[in-house]
Amino acid sequence: MSLRPRIARVALAAACLASLTGAAKVKMDPANPTCPANPGWSANPTMTFTPATKGGAKVLLAEGRIDAGAPDRLKKALEANPDVGEVWLSSPGGDARAGNAAGRIIRSNFGLMTRIPAGWACFSACNFIFMGGQPRVIDPGGLFIVHMFTRTGDRQSIDMSVAMGTDATKELIGDIEQDAALLASEDNDFLIRMGVSRKLLTEVMYRQKAIANAEDKSTRRCLTQAEVKTYNVANNNE
Repeated sequence: MSLRPRIARVALAAACLASLTGAAKVKMDPANPTCPANPGWSANPTMTFTPATKGGAKVLLAEGRIDAGAPDRLKKALEANPDVGEVWLSSPGGDARAGNAAGRIIRSNFGLMTRIPAGWACFSACNFIFMGGQPRVIDPGGLFIVHMFTRTGDRQSIDMSVAMGTDATKELIGDIEQDAALLASEDNDFLIRMGVSRKLLTEVMYRQKAIANAEDKSTRRCLTQAEVKTYNVANNNE
């Protein structure tokens, strides 16, 4: 074998080894083994919407926690930038109903693509913003992360109702159960309207633990590229 082909093969092998070594360096979350320890979502305390040019095209970067004002800011950002073709998402989630509302705003701009780029993560309420896109793209290395929603996060209210006695606790539990049922119904309706399989809820989302316990600390699930296609979460051919 001549020297040049031998050098080329050595270089290729080195590149493959470097790729494998790099992949091995990704630290996974012991409590949530399908997800990396650091998912890569934005740390912005509230979601910001920033126009940017990527690959010669204008996109809108949606980054940060979803608050009640996010849908209105999204609507204004799209009205101010009618030439935006894609919305890129990086978020740890937030207000569930605000996520649904923002997803409907994106769908009202039919043809507006949503994307989770490599190294970015879209969790919880962000899922519903993403599902508003038509089409929807999750790049290899992008994370679509789901969980089971919980309406029992306000520990202070729960502790107070317990201190007030049985009747107050029953009333609070009844309110929580009613709101949770309404939200589940809203989520189901949303998926139908967005063309996403409802099995995403029954087979994946609702099978996650809402709250970690000593036996099972997993509360979230990172979907694979095959799964996002199976449930029609991503519906592009890229």
